Amino acid sequence: MNSQEPPVKSTVTHTKKIILITPNDDNRPVYISGNFNNWATQDYNFRMEKIEEGRYEFEFPEGEEFEGELIYKFTKGDWSEVEIDRYGNKTPNRHWNDDQLERVEKVAKWRHNWLPYRPSQLPKVHLISEEFEIPQLNKTRKIWALLPHDYDTSDEHYPVLYLQDAQNLFNEKSEFNWQIDKKLAVMSDYGIGKIIVIAIEHAESERIQEYNVGRTLLGAGHGKKYIRFITDTLKPFVDKTFRTKAEREFTGIGGSSMGGLVSIFSGLIYPEVFGKLMVFSPSLWVIPKIKLGFLDIFEPQETRLYLYAGGDESETMVKHVTKFRKRLLRRESLQGKMKVRLSINMEGKHNERYWSDEFPKAIEWLFFSDKPD
Repeated sequence: MNSQEPPVKSTVTHTKKIILITPNDDNRPVYISGNFNNWATQDYNFRMEKIEEGRYEFEFPEGEEFEGELIYKFTKGDWSEVEIDRYGNKTPNRHWNDDQLERVEKVAKWRHNWLPYRPSQLPKVHLISEEFEIPQLNKTRKIWALLPHDYDTSDEHYPVLYLQDAQNLFNEKSEFNWQIDKKLAVMSDYGIGKIIVIAIEHAESERIQEYNVGRTLLGAGHGKKYIRFITDTLKPFVDKTFRTKAEREFTGIGGSSMGGLVSIFSGLIYPEVFGKLMVFSPSLWVIPKIKLGFLDIFEPQETRLYLYAGGDESETMVKHVTKFRKRLLRRESLQGKMKVRLSINMEGKHNERYWSDEFPKAIEWLFFSDKPD
């Protein structure tokens, strides 16, 4: 009796392949971010293989999610490192909706830490006062406002971020500079830079004493009085003078080093005022046994804390911020209310260059993202 074997079904599948050509190459890896991975910018499943200088390839895996239209962009691992055109402008999303199995794409240039920027997008730098009175400390201080570039032609209200150490934030003449004006210019192109920054200059030789809260290894400080100045005097003035969103969920405070430490206490002591905390390389060493019991007397409110540390700052910096984050998240009174994003750059040093790198990422997560951590 003769029998015929049923025909063997073909197991050959056809997957899509992208070839990327980029003359402006460097050592940063290239990732594809798109509608197939929730637009994640550093998804190792979509990291392209570097074939040679200026040439990358990626073959999509099998799956229904890759059979329809693909919408995507190329990045070097973050939106601050995204592709741009040869003139430095942002590029539109790429679309692949034909039946071809191979596609060649070209990227002219890449952003690096959000730069370059368009001068027309720079925030308007407004000097609030050369000698703004601080009645709590019987002093005066120079204070600036950085307003969105189109502030005068719009009727929008904006979130506000109070930042310490204004001398080092945007002053081109400063030896140390975060370049926040340039970063905000680029971010506004992507719809995540429309905020008002209130920049408060530090007290020069009395800076440490002014940012030191309570009694620490540095002795007794005036930090509580300084914080009261921001909450009781400066913020009401700012909300009256500018078009702000005055509610706590739109109000942030931040700084680095001792400025980061006073920002931590500002948020913890006045949770009804500050809902966003930007804390870079805080000087937690001055109060290694920081007591958090006082938090239990407040009614907890949802707070977002962006906490950054560099691995090359000191032997204890990463240890201190990691421990601090764990202690905050363990407190029963804060359960479900305190969202903390911990960012660690193991090569990061204790200086403005690394805080500048972190600034756009912190702004995006604090004010323009709903990601929990």
